[in-house]
Amino acid sequence: MSRSGQRTSPTRPQQRKNRHANNDGLIPVLARKVREVEAKAADGKKLGPTNRTKFQVIAFLMREERARAKSDPELSDAARAEQLKRLDGIATILAKTAARDTSLISLLESESPSTATAQKMRRDWLLESGTELSPDDLIITIERPVTKQDSVIPPELADKQVVPPSVKARQLSNPFLAPDFSRLSPAAPTPRRRLDSWELLGPLFKSFEYGAGGQAASMDLPPAPPIDRYSPQGLELMHHQSRFIESVRLGHRSFLLADEPGLGKTAQSVLAASVAGAYPLLAVVPNVVKMNWAREVERWTPHRRATVIHGDGEGLDAFADIVIVNYEVLDRHLSWLSTLGFKGMVVDEAHFIKNLHSQRSRLVLGLADAIRSTTPDPLMIALTGTPLINDIDDFKAIWQFLGWIDGNKPTATLMEHLEETGLTPADFGFYAAAREAVIDMGIVRRRKLDVASDLPSRRVVDLPVELDDELGRSIRQAEKELAARLVTRYQRAAAAGRPAGFEGDDDAHRKHLIRLVAQSELEESKSAKSGENVFTMVRRIGQAKAGLASDYTAQLARSVGKVVFFAKHIDVMDAAEEAFAARDLKTISIRGDQSALSRQKEIDAFNNDPEVAVAVCSLTAAGVGLNLQAASNVVLAELSWTAAEQTQAIDRVHRIGQEEPVTAWRIIAAQTIDSKIAELIDAKQGLAARALDGSDVEVGSADSVQLDALIHLLEDALA
Repeated sequence: MSRSGQRTSPTRPQQRKNRHANNDGLIPVLARKVREVEAKAADGKKLGPTNRTKFQVIAFLMREERARAKSDPELSDAARAEQLKRLDGIATILAKTAARDTSLISLLESESPSTATAQKMRRDWLLESGTELSPDDLIITIERPVTKQDSVIPPELADKQVVPPSVKARQLSNPFLAPDFSRLSPAAPTPRRRLDSWELLGPLFKSFEYGAGGQAASMDLPPAPPIDRYSPQGLELMHHQSRFIESVRLGHRSFLLADEPGLGKTAQSVLAASVAGAYPLLAVVPNVVKMNWAREVERWTPHRRATVIHGDGEGLDAFADIVIVNYEVLDRHLSWLSTLGFKGMVVDEAHFIKNLHSQRSRLVLGLADAIRSTTPDPLMIALTGTPLINDIDDFKAIWQFLGWIDGNKPTATLMEHLEETGLTPADFGFYAAAREAVIDMGIVRRRKLDVASDLPSRRVVDLPVELDDELGRSIRQAEKELAARLVTRYQRAAAAGRPAGFEGDDDAHRKHLIRLVAQSELEESKSAKSGENVFTMVRRIGQAKAGLASDYTAQLARSVGKVVFFAKHIDVMDAAEEAFAARDLKTISIRGDQSALSRQKEIDAFNNDPEVAVAVCSLTAAGVGLNLQAASNVVLAELSWTAAEQTQAIDRVHRIGQEEPVTAWRIIAAQTIDSKIAELIDAKQGLAARALDGSDVEVGSADSVQLDALIHLLEDALA
């Protein structure tokens, strides 16, 4: 690292003076260190922070030394080959160690040691090997995490900033934020505390590793109120959701809400903002769920407006109550987001910011500090079903976002809780007490099993996604062209007049023509060898959704374990399997061309092998006769044409012996025919419910979903 804290260039190793007094000096040091790390991993336990850092530094120095050996003109070919052979031996030990503890694999991807401890270790080993270091190499510097003193907008992003017209209108209508008079009073000097001289962050992290005592990491929540006063008419909060909302009503303002997927974290956040009056609210979310966020705002707080930032802010409503932005476009909207006067902030899938040194994390934490600097006690919620992925240090960025820590020390509120324990890290019982103190800051964790009585045994949750890439635009254009073709056919049929003997008024004749035109289009589509029709359009929608559906499935797999991924087309399955492999998620595949023996082997691997995370299944080939109940989450990446096919797919998981409520996540392409198809499938399910289950659900059309979809498309175009 340079003096300024920025990463050095790859040429830095060549800046050292007289690289080695003895060319073999570093390799023996690395060989000794890698054996130490290997021995620690031999017992099957995950490595602790010190040995993880050792592992990272060994990998970094080994790459440096390999590059030096390959380019050093003073080495003979024989000496060069010998050094590379010895380095290969070190690399083999690293690989074996990473195979025992797979969380180490991500450290191999790091370009350089990133912590002060890692830099010091690197420097000391080089000196031990006889390397003569330059003055710059002797200095330990580290890029520190964002604090409220840092600029929200990094210099390299200054030129990317955009201010949508709607934001300018809001700024002109209200150029000043409401003043905070509480800040005019000088703060009372902080008295010296008993724990001020202790390093506390390390013990706090260790308290979650060693201080659990079998207790779940979830704060005590108040009982649910007897009457639900917060959900709108027609909706009802579940018991565990009501308890969270009640905690907000009573004044709690910072939460790590780590409920498992499917327990309504988005709805809880939306209602928390309403109860706390935390408007305007900023929601930073993954791209795959930003449309669902807008829908949940409309559903749970219909009196509030949400706006979604797309690209440079086209169509943005800066006067909305909730501003929703995905991580990928955050970098160009910092200038106005940091000054709009938000009263709260929600970060969805908060494990996305676990790397404190990534740009994404710095931007999110900078915005959080900007909100805290203008709003006393803002509502801050981090949502994630997976707060910890590789290491206990993954907590650090989330705690910083919530204002529980500042850099490497607890903030005043957490410090007060720790002082109240009356203990220090040297005392027996400190870890359990410290863990409880952090949990009371606002950690809420419920599993499906914990709240099973709240949940139906099986439910389908629609997740609308936006196809905002070139393929998505082409799909919408093709849909318009298909609608125009249907309108042309309808106009020709209408011009021919009523058929002889037709009885009925003009409205009946109109409906008759719409149905005839749609039926004719459907029959032609079934026999068409090429061209755009309802079948090819739905297939293209499936291809366009594949990446987003895979992203969401990967998030689920990291959060709750095994997931079953259903798709209709082989190319969508192929794309999903490639995406999962890129994320180091082990998969099995159920396809139509497998033998019975091969298929059973895949099923057994999914149900019995803890390393297998996702079953990628054909909707037609795997929809019947399979038992995949090792999972309780299903992702429907493509829609079926029949309600029965969808039900059969979900029932691969929802079977006798399933101990958890089953959630099927249906990925829906918003603003396309996909949305209507999902609605039609649900209407068809009403027929079975009425005929077989005695339900009084209204029965929809008896036509096929394809025909109904074309009728809907034509009716919309005519309207």
